[in-house]
Amino acid sequence: MSVDAATLCTAFLGERRLAAGPLAEVARAVAASSDPSSAQVFADADARPIDLDLRGSAEEVVARLPAPPEAAPRGPGRPKLGVIAREVTLLPRHWEWLAAQPGGSSVALRKLVEAAQRDPRERARAAREAAWRFLTAMAGDRPGYEDAGRALFADDLAGFEACMVDWPSDIRAYALVLARPA
Repeated sequence: MSVDAATLCTAFLGERRLAAGPLAEVARAVAASSDPSSAQVFADADARPIDLDLRGSAEEVVARLPAPPEAAPRGPGRPKLGVIAREVTLLPRHWEWLAAQPGGSSVALRKLVEAAQRDPRERARAAREAAWRFLTAMAGDRPGYEDAGRALFADDLAGFEACMVDWPSDIRAYALVLARPA
């Protein structure tokens, strides 16, 4: 996932949630905080950590963030859709199957990807991984961490929440948000 100034994220300063929203706003809050170097910022989509260059003023920190992508320059293909050409490596039998599909290989691959993205099992898997990534960063030394992980991957959200009952409320709340599929 690419990160830019509009990416939704959440920042923590120790055990406390410091800010949430677009990265530009969160970066400004981190830079203005009492201890910006100890803040941790996570992308809300997948809980991947976001590193900020905190040198200078809050405005300088925000100015260094990547800008949201502009409209792609017109060229071959379907630029209005944001189509990007990349290489795919498949076995000959896979290429034969794709070539026989209505609309050709590209249409068939797009349909397969779209179907996989709508699959509730895929959303649940992505949510578990995001919650686990966050827990590892923020709660790996907390009592009940391993039990929380077991409950998370067993799809036992009630058990997951019960394992975190003594944890700081901001960490617990964000972990629960991440664990629930969007």
